[in-house]
Amino acid sequence: MRILFATLSIAALAGCTVAGSDPVNGPPPPGQQCRNDQLGQFSGQTATQELGARMLAVSGARIIRWVPQGGVVTMDYRMDRLTVQLDGANRVVTARCG
Repeated sequence: MRILFATLSIAALAGCTVAGSDPVNGPPPPGQQCRNDQLGQFSGQTATQELGARMLAVSGARIIRWVPQGGVVTMDYRMDRLTVQLDGANRVVTARCG
């Protein structure tokens, strides 16, 4: 009886998931997708709030994700996010969309 109840409970919870797009993580509006083409110019520069603002402006991204040396990031891809890898001296190593 307990096994049956547990199985039915799990099945009921599985039915609670809703398919559809998440308004936060869904696709950005047209024109707000990140572009990689001019990001190479920032390599070697020290990470600052001002540099981040310039990188966002050049790339068209809405969100910036700074990744320190040895940092771990999720593998999700977001068309409106700029991911910036930093070295041990807090300088930009790579910058790419996603």
